[in-house]
Amino acid sequence: MDNRDEVKAFLSTRRAKLTPEQAGLAHYSRNRRVPGLRRSEVADLAGVSVEYYAQLERGDLSGVSESVLDALARALQLDEAERVHLADLARAAGPVGRARRTHPVQQVRPSVARILAGMTEVPAIVNSGTLDLLAANPLGKALFAPVFAGSARPVNHARFCFLDPRAHDFWIDWERAADDAVATLRLQAGRDPYDKGLTDLVGELSTRSDAFRVRWAAHDVRLHRTGVKSFHHPVVGDLHLFYEVMELPADPGLSLIAFSAEAGSPADDSLRFLASWAATHDPADALTPPKQA
Repeated sequence: MDNRDEVKAFLSTRRAKLTPEQAGLAHYSRNRRVPGLRRSEVADLAGVSVEYYAQLERGDLSGVSESVLDALARALQLDEAERVHLADLARAAGPVGRARRTHPVQQVRPSVARILAGMTEVPAIVNSGTLDLLAANPLGKALFAPVFAGSARPVNHARFCFLDPRAHDFWIDWERAADDAVATLRLQAGRDPYDKGLTDLVGELSTRSDAFRVRWAAHDVRLHRTGVKSFHHPVVGDLHLFYEVMELPADPGLSLIAFSAEAGSPADDSLRFLASWAATHDPADALTPPKQA
């Protein structure tokens, strides 16, 4: 991926989203040819010259100071995820960021695998920055059985979401799941635009999925830390689980994600049933499940 193209598209799409009213501009022409702010308006709000902002929006963030990045973020009213993404894009524009690196195949260390195995009462998985599902405990494998059932390896959440028709049944809110997947990949692209694996994945999904291609072109980003995910599981039916994302600092790009339910809730009962079911079944059996008692 070309960092300059990424910068240009990100800044221009953020500018197009912000109206003069939202920016607090008191005087502006009602006869506008642009959907959002003009470059000159962003430059004024950020306290830089129009020429300098035009240079930035042409994709040149190399050497930009933190104070200028902060001013741009305030002018464009970026949220936390967008601020992180802008900083990543600026970092990648530098000489170190531009250096191409060979990425070894990511693996889960034995100590992390032991932690996963010890989490017997909650589903837990390990994801990479490109949404490869690298490891799971038994309950995690049971929860994500439809994702593991795909033939492609490594197992990848985005590939499942956009290329496997079962995803529309598995995710109760497929639109949100699709948005989250693309926003996560966008953040990874900002951190490491020269990741060949990511470039290949984006190329594959863009070629094969209109839904992915439209979302990718929007350049939206979102931090994925905590919240609720809603599944329609083939064994236990509808399941609403809280999730927590824990980054693994010793393994850059890898995150451990654990899911839980409130004690005594219907979701808690469903998880207990799924755990007992998983103890005696192969997760692949979830595709033709028995009826829950």
